[in-house]
Amino acid sequence: MVTSTNNNPATSLIASLNAANSSLAAKSSTAATSASSMQNTFMTLLTTQLQNQDPLNPMDSSQMTSQLAQINTVSGINQLNTTLQALSGSMIASSATSMIGHNVLVAGSTINLSNGTGLAGVQLQNPADDVVVKIQDAAGNTVRTMHLGAQQSGIVPVSWDGLNDAGSAAPNGTYTFSAQAVNGSSTAAATTLSMGMVNAITPSATGATLQVSQLGAFDVSKILMVM
Repeated sequence: MVTSTNNNPATSLIASLNAANSSLAAKSSTAATSASSMQNTFMTLLTTQLQNQDPLNPMDSSQMTSQLAQINTVSGINQLNTTLQALSGSMIASSATSMIGHNVLVAGSTINLSNGTGLAGVQLQNPADDVVVKIQDAAGNTVRTMHLGAQQSGIVPVSWDGLNDAGSAAPNGTYTFSAQAVNGSSTAAATTLSMGMVNAITPSATGATLQVSQLGAFDVSKILMVM
């Protein structure tokens, strides 16, 4: 089964939480700096005013109380953002565990051929009359050219039967590939996607990192499709 992260509820939730979490982190940092600065400035001004106030016309205590309340409100919001940040990070890590053992597509230009099958993907920004995929060996020689035909925008799965252009079986191993979207007489580069299996996750306070076999570590937001 092939599931796009744009349509799968679980992975969509992960992506949404990760985006929200990044926003919360930025806001939390800004709020912390603002609250600390306001508190330092207020205490400096308060000390100066108390030292230099007119004994016959002392400072209005109600204004001082109001300012202190405003500073405490900013500090409280900062603490709430920190709590939400930790909670969303925990939810992201928990949801990401469901990807372990599944193949995923991420940005990349390699395709692994095993037992006569190679799987990858291409991401199109716009519809195309034809999508041309070229697979190269380690020496840069073109092994196979495939025409995927007309395709809509989005992620297009690529399935290689392991045969070269001469009809012979290519040896198992890792190849590189490129893709072009053809529209009439014009062509445009298309984003190539590599496939790998999620072996493990590394949770953190701000989200989760997925360990994808042969491809490396990826932030959960970089997963484009679960297969």
